[in-house]
Amino acid sequence: MRLIAEKRSKTDKYDVLRFVRNNGTVTEALMPRQGILPHDLVHYVVESALPLRHGFLSLLARGADAQFVMEKVHDQANPHVETEAVQAEAIVEGLQAQLWSGAFDEEAFLEGAAAACSTRNKPPFDFSQLALNLQEALYERAVALNQQWSAAPYYSTLSLEFNPQPV
Repeated sequence: MRLIAEKRSKTDKYDVLRFVRNNGTVTEALMPRQGILPHDLVHYVVESALPLRHGFLSLLARGADAQFVMEKVHDQANPHVETEAVQAEAIVEGLQAQLWSGAFDEEAFLEGAAAACSTRNKPPFDFSQLALNLQEALYERAVALNQQWSAAPYYSTLSLEFNPQPV
């Protein structure tokens, strides 16, 4: 699936992210400008690096509508949300907190992601099964993508390729 991030004018409060599936169908979402890498682009970093089959982008790649998935996954009272969808969202939230702080604290990141899962009554993602340096695999990649996105001129696009994990 191709992600096409469109940077709008300097005065816009939102940019747009289009998700073009391999079959040509499209869904899109607004990306609020927040001073760090937009939330949905943080999903790209997380879901490209981790073996999550039911994260936000994977659900979109398999045909779900962006608005539907956002509402479903962000509804903390919905007990039917897939565990991996909650874990992906929690990891994104934890990574965003690290981006806001301007430095990577692995212990704080893991605690934040686990706490976000706990509030939704889901187990945290088990990072111990992976041979990853989390700072490199997540934080540094997010910082690099943020630099790329920040450098993009207004009225331009940034295109990324996302390959979902097999189900």
